[in-house]
Amino acid sequence: MTEQLHLRAESAEDLPALSALVQDMTVIADDIAFDGRRRQLSLIGNRFRRESEIPSRVRAALRVDFVDGLKHRAMPQNPRTVLALLALTLEGDQLTLAFANGTSLRARIEALDITLDDVSGPWGAKAVPLHD
Repeated sequence: MTEQLHLRAESAEDLPALSALVQDMTVIADDIAFDGRRRQLSLIGNRFRRESEIPSRVRAALRVDFVDGLKHRAMPQNPRTVLALLALTLEGDQLTLAFANGTSLRARIEALDITLDDVSGPWGAKAVPLHD
């Protein structure tokens, strides 16, 4: 049976581990959604499984609740652009999702409440993401 992650971050101490698990998750720009009425930011993409010894990816959903506002920087014009998530950081009531190439989302949150759910089984990764 394949292990799927189902994790929550509810405090600043939880965030570094969750951020590490979503590092290098690839997301199509059009697969990022903000529902202001529900106060939810969600995205779905292909998460590199850093917890596995075998290089692989899995389809995963990331949801941020209690979002009071959302700003973006350098969002691509083409909705089919693939973005690589680098990190989640928290500064006061501002949660930042930083992507490669300067794209970022900054969510003003009432409380930290992030859910990560793997929604598929893994498949072999063609390459292991490397960072300088």
